[in-house]
Amino acid sequence: MRHRLLLLPLPLFVTSLAHAEEPPLLPPAVREMLEAAIANGNETEIVTVAKIARQTNPASSDEIQRMVASWKDRTKATHDAVIREARFIDLWTGRIEAGGFRSTGSTSEIGISASATATRTGIEWTHKFTANADYRRANGVTSRERYFTSYEPRYQFDPRGFAYGLAQFERDTSIGYDERYTASAGIGYKLIVSKKVDLTVDAGPSIRHAKYVIGARETKLGGRASMDLAWRITPTLTFKQTASGYAESDVVTLNSLTALETKVTDRWSAAFSYNVQYESETLLSARDFDTLTRLTLSYDF
Repeated sequence: MRHRLLLLPLPLFVTSLAHAEEPPLLPPAVREMLEAAIANGNETEIVTVAKIARQTNPASSDEIQRMVASWKDRTKATHDAVIREARFIDLWTGRIEAGGFRSTGSTSEIGISASATATRTGIEWTHKFTANADYRRANGVTSRERYFTSYEPRYQFDPRGFAYGLAQFERDTSIGYDERYTASAGIGYKLIVSKKVDLTVDAGPSIRHAKYVIGARETKLGGRASMDLAWRITPTLTFKQTASGYAESDVVTLNSLTALETKVTDRWSAAFSYNVQYESETLLSARDFDTLTRLTLSYDF
């Protein structure tokens, strides 16, 4: 007895094979849940829902990934379009910070500390303005008077590397400077970029022109380097460390700010900071380390 070999028509065979290889469709309920999270636009929620969806539907992981990737692409395209169409006066964020003390009686003393920053982050360019002031007066004598302002543009040439420029003015009569102007340019790199820790360093040549309180002036070429560390210990508690240094032929300047910051509300924060400043020998005198401890309240806008 002969056995007949049953052959399917070629189109039907190919169609059957294709259907056999297709992954199972994402269940409607899971798809609706993920689409709802994407519509809300909360990245944390989207990541959480997508993770659960992949765990419960591993065979549909590729489809889930495509949905999340498509949302990221649309979000980035919208973000980039908003930045390109915005004016320079738009898209600024910043912080205002203030603290101080006042005492009367046998000793009359007042101390004020204030600072402000404004930052505009674009697709490739970032612009940052900084200004701060420290003033202290006791029994009619000014013991500290320091004013500082700077402008720093950055050009991001890859995800971690950037070029920077810096224009800076400072006045510190306690050290002996009536005016000091700084210009610098160089290269920086983001050594660590994560949800918990960010660490950035930069370095480059600098030129500083100083006018002393005694009237003398001098201009010096040198080198500058700085670092910026942020460690988010908890969602509401952050440790920050910034430092900068200048090295010239016979003058070295170091400045370090260590701060522990806690969020009070979405916009209000309180911080305890410790500032160390060192200025080597100048035209007036040799200086030791100068320190300042602050307790400040800040507002983000």
